Amino acid sequence: MFVFTHQPSLANQYIAELRDVSIQQDRLRFRRNLERLGELMAYEISKSLSYQAVAVQTPLGIANTQVLRKQPVLATIMRAGLPFHQGFANYFDQAENAFAGAYRGYTPGGEDEFEIAMDYIVSPDLSGKTLILCDPMLATGRSLEKVYHALLRYGIPAQTHIAAVIASPEGVRHVQQQLPQCHLWLGAIDDHLNEHSYIVPGLGDSGDLSFGPKV
Repeated sequence: MFVFTHQPSLANQYIAELRDVSIQQDRLRFRRNLERLGELMAYEISKSLSYQAVAVQTPLGIANTQVLRKQPVLATIMRAGLPFHQGFANYFDQAENAFAGAYRGYTPGGEDEFEIAMDYIVSPDLSGKTLILCDPMLATGRSLEKVYHALLRYGIPAQTHIAAVIASPEGVRHVQQQLPQCHLWLGAIDDHLNEHSYIVPGLGDSGDLSFGPKV
């Protein structure tokens, strides 16, 4: 597990701005900070991928270097994950992409009781590929688990990386227990989940802050 805020970097600045109640009112800046964090995480994850040696013809000779053997598949959960996903796509710019629509489906009992509803998913073939599943908030971990298992109908990845900006200790434990084969990349791990299963101190609703409140 890699946690960005365990070391000094620009990631700390971007996460601080995402949390700040005055700065986060600027939706463009909020989305851009999510995108920047996606770029930083893409770079870190790229260090763990497989490369091959190539010779590149320049105007003056041959340059020997290494390039990715295969681009990963980038997956995210709409709508909150879209800006974060864009950061990954900026760096893995030839990657295939998968998208899922998953959300909390509340029961008549209120906000404390909910199930993860999923009404949309599309993906390329995942067989033997590297899957990067990114979502800004890792709260309970249940939506990530559900989307991951739904994606398996498109093939079994060779390896899977899960990336989130803010995580709860409960969500981290859930993913580690239910998806031990997945590698975790996190911006920060916060204190706890409250009675409504929201991350504290967190940053609020990432989807609403990015695109406006839902009706």
